Amino acid sequence: MHGGKPKPVPVTTPAADKAALAKFLSAKPKAVPADTKPKHMPAQSKIAPMPHNLDGHWDKRIARGSIIPDVSIDLHDASLSLAYNRLDGALEQAIAQRMKVILLVTGKPRAHDRASGTGRGAIAAVVRDWLAASRHARHISAVRNAHPRHGGAGALYIMLKS
Repeated sequence: MHGGKPKPVPVTTPAADKAALAKFLSAKPKAVPADTKPKHMPAQSKIAPMPHNLDGHWDKRIARGSIIPDVSIDLHDASLSLAYNRLDGALEQAIAQRMKVILLVTGKPRAHDRASGTGRGAIAAVVRDWLAASRHARHISAVRNAHPRHGGAGALYIMLKS
């Protein structure tokens, strides 16, 4: 008998659930009139960042790039309202399927866009506020910048609570 730690057993979700989520995320977006605001979209604000509720093990895995997301959500090139609605729906499904790690691709913001929240990089500029104010905030354990292999500054890991 070896005195080492037991190997962790990966948590998996049924293939049908993953297939349904993949279908939802790859569906072509419906046209949304430019003047239409999505339901429940919070006003842009400076909400306090979410607490850092991860132990050192998670941070080491992120730094090494060994995190394997359960699902990836690509929001870059979407309008703000479409991105918000897509994120909300994907979070709802991921929580229902008890996923742990979501890779959220927002696109890399440009320095001049971070303050204004307009133009290229607008989603990246507001997504943390959206997550903090979302109806799913209580299910989110932490939000971290992604490792370069998963998009670096243009992506985030969203860690969900058990």
